[in-house]
Amino acid sequence: MLNYTPVMGAIVAALLTALPAHANTSEAELQQLRSQVQELRQQYEQRLQALEARLNQAQQATATPGTVPAAAATTTQAATATFPSATRKGNSAFNPAIGMILTGTYANLSKGPENWELSGFNLGGDGHGVGPGKRGFSLGESEITFSANVDNLAYGALTLGLDGDNEVEVEEAFVQSTALPYGLTLKGGRFYGALGYQNEQHAHTWSFVDLPLAHQAFLGGQYKQEGAQLKWVLPTTQYVELGAELGNGSAFPGSDRGGNGLGATLLSARTGGDVGDSHSWRLGASWLRTQAQERAWGLAHDHGHEGEADHEEASFTGTSRLWVLDGVWKWAPNGNAKRTNLTLQGEYFWREDAGTASVPHNDHAHEDTYRSRQSGWYVQGVYQFMPQWRVGLRHDRLSSGSLRLGDGIATHYAAHEMAEPGYNPKRTSLMLDWSPSEFQRWRIQLNSDQARQGVKDTQFYLQYQMSLGAHGAHAF
Repeated sequence: MLNYTPVMGAIVAALLTALPAHANTSEAELQQLRSQVQELRQQYEQRLQALEARLNQAQQATATPGTVPAAAATTTQAATATFPSATRKGNSAFNPAIGMILTGTYANLSKGPENWELSGFNLGGDGHGVGPGKRGFSLGESEITFSANVDNLAYGALTLGLDGDNEVEVEEAFVQSTALPYGLTLKGGRFYGALGYQNEQHAHTWSFVDLPLAHQAFLGGQYKQEGAQLKWVLPTTQYVELGAELGNGSAFPGSDRGGNGLGATLLSARTGGDVGDSHSWRLGASWLRTQAQERAWGLAHDHGHEGEADHEEASFTGTSRLWVLDGVWKWAPNGNAKRTNLTLQGEYFWREDAGTASVPHNDHAHEDTYRSRQSGWYVQGVYQFMPQWRVGLRHDRLSSGSLRLGDGIATHYAAHEMAEPGYNPKRTSLMLDWSPSEFQRWRIQLNSDQARQGVKDTQFYLQYQMSLGAHGAHAF
C-alpha cells in the first residue's frame, strides 16, 4: 500500500486553514469538517487501491523479458535484460542499449583435453561449453548485447558470442511482446529454451566456470530454440507460469532436417514463492520432444597417447525425448542479500532416444535399431559469507543407463565403442570468487573430473569477467 499520510496531512491542513479565524466555531461545523476529512480519506484510499491494482495488471501485461509480475518478483525474476524506457526523447533515444561481457580463463589440466569424453554418452551440439577447454591462457567467450523497445508493443534483443578462436555466434536474436493482456508473453526468433533452470542463463551468470555434466551430455551445452515461445503467468496469488515452444529442432539433441515442418516441441511449468522474509524457492518441470535425422556424433578412440584420436562418424535418426526437473532455494537474512546469502540449486535429466543408428565399419555402414535411456543430475550450493566473497560446491553424476541395439550393428558395437553403458561419469567442483563491484568478478575453481572411464583429471581454473555498458537484471 502506498503511503498517503503526507498527502492527507496537506489536505487536512488546507481544510483547517479554510476555517473561520474565530474560536466560536459550532459543533455542527466541526462535525461537518470531520465528515469531509473522513470522506476524503476513504476516497483517497480507494483511489490508491485502484491505481495499485492497475499497476499490478500493467506489470503482468508488460513484464520485462522472462520476468514475472511484481507479486512474484522476489522468487521468480528471470530477466536477462530489462526494457529501456518506452519514452523516447531526442535522436539518441532510438539507439539500442549496448552491453559487453569480457571473459578470460587460465586452465591447468592434468590430462590432455584432446581425448576428453563422457564415457557411455554420445556427445553433440556446437561444442560451446562442452569439455574442459584449452590448457593455459585463453580468451573465453565474450558477449555483446544490443537491446531496445521497438515500440509500445514489442522489445528486441541481439546477443553475439565471440570465442577465443575468433568465431562469432548469434546466441540470441528475438523480439518479444510487451502489451499482451492476461499475463501472456510471446517471443519469436532464436532464444535459449525454457528447459530446466540454468539453460536460459548466459555464461556470465553461471556460478561456476563450466556447465554441469548433464547439460553437456544431454544438450551439447545449452539448448537454443529457433521458433516461437508463449508464456502465461496465471492470475493467482501463488506464482505459476506455463510455457510452450515450437521450433525447427535443429539444435542438439535434434538436427537440421531441411523440411517445412516443426522439429521440436517444448513444454514447461514453474511455480515459486516466499517462506517468511528470508527464504524463497522455485520448482520447475519441462519436457522436450525433438526429431533427429542422421544426427552425427564423433567416436573418439583413445589409443593410450594423449593428443592422438581417430574420429569416425556414426549417425542417429529418430525421436529424442528429454524430461527435466529443477529446483532452487535461496536464503538471505530478512530478504537482504547484500551481506550474506545462500543458494541451493539442482536439476535432474532423463532422456530417451529411439530410432535407427548407422555405424561405419571397414568402409561400410551398418544400420539397425537403436534405443537408449540415460539420466543425470547435479546439485550445487553457493554461499556468500561476506560482501563480495562467495564459495561454492557442486557435484555432478551421470548414469549411462541402458542401450538396445539391433543385430545389424550389435556385432560391430564393441569395436566402435558406441556409447557403451556400464560407466557413470562424475565430477566434484569447488570454487571461490571475489566481486569487487557488480561489474567485475574473479574466480578460482578446482575440479576432480572422472568423466572418462579409468581417468581422473584434476582441473584448475582462474577466470575473470568484466561487464561494460548497459546490463539488465539477472534471473532469480
